[in-house]
Amino acid sequence: MSENKKIAVIGGGSWATALVKILSNNISSLNWYMRNETAVDHILKFRHNPNYLQSVEFDLTKINVSTNLIETIRPVDIIIIATPSAFLVKLFEDFPVELFKDKVVFSAVKGIIPEHHAIPARFIHKTFDIPYDRIGIVCGPCHAEEVALERLSYLTIACQDEDIAEEVAELFACRYIKTTTSDDLIGTEISAVLKNVYSIASGICSGLGYGDNFQAVLISNAIQEIENLIDEMSPVHRDVKSSAYLGDLLVTAYSKFSRNRTFGYMVGKGYSVKTAQLEMDMIAEGYFATKSLMEIKKKFQVEMPIVEAVYNIVYEKISPVIEMRILSDRLS
Repeated sequence: MSENKKIAVIGGGSWATALVKILSNNISSLNWYMRNETAVDHILKFRHNPNYLQSVEFDLTKINVSTNLIETIRPVDIIIIATPSAFLVKLFEDFPVELFKDKVVFSAVKGIIPEHHAIPARFIHKTFDIPYDRIGIVCGPCHAEEVALERLSYLTIACQDEDIAEEVAELFACRYIKTTTSDDLIGTEISAVLKNVYSIASGICSGLGYGDNFQAVLISNAIQEIENLIDEMSPVHRDVKSSAYLGDLLVTAYSKFSRNRTFGYMVGKGYSVKTAQLEMDMIAEGYFATKSLMEIKKKFQVEMPIVEAVYNIVYEKISPVIEMRILSDRLS
């Protein structure tokens, strides 16, 4: 793909900031939408995001930062959405849908749209009438914080049109980013959602004092749950031991950078859900995904005891001590 292709990144958080940093290595013009006017003014003056990954310095000869969503999207060829899933419906509720015509749209959301119990790909397809072969996902295993430090990281670029996947992967590849491609849009996206819930479970167990032995069993069962659900939802050949599935699960469940694990750890330590959310001042996508996944698993009749346990703790307010004791008898 030519570097003359124009890209828009939608979102102002750590993941959006990391994506802008990566893409600016390879392209000459990038539009970046942020709703926070103060943050935009700060970036234009000091070339740093004041709220996330402050160490990243931006080359503003390549990046156009704006709070105008329409003008950010209108001239571009490829849109990458990196806004938390809980805010997507509101963000685009009055947006002129025709501006998405003939564009390629990639999600870097890693969450479920709670109003619709839908993965971002389905939301994009239904809302903007974009065919699935022009929709993709950018997923890990990759933490924004390590991108900021330029530590070697890996991205999986998934799209049903393999040519588009290859072209977008080329845009992200750089000295510290290696990319792989996949045509498993649904499977990689559902896996990216689920791993956040299992990361909450891992954090809860850590907060309760469970050790490495139990964590190993927990995550082994988690990848089985992922495989069972995505095989029901999208029955195509895939290897869940590859990095887009198992690798992304491992880094999210174990890393100190994982906000979902941090959220779970605080709940395990006795914080209420609301207090943990306020203390973090960041979105833990797994919290919203858990409720939607309970509906999805019922629809596809898949047993998912770890998802059920997290739901019972964060929504039904059942004691983490009791719930994890029950779960431990269901794992193998």
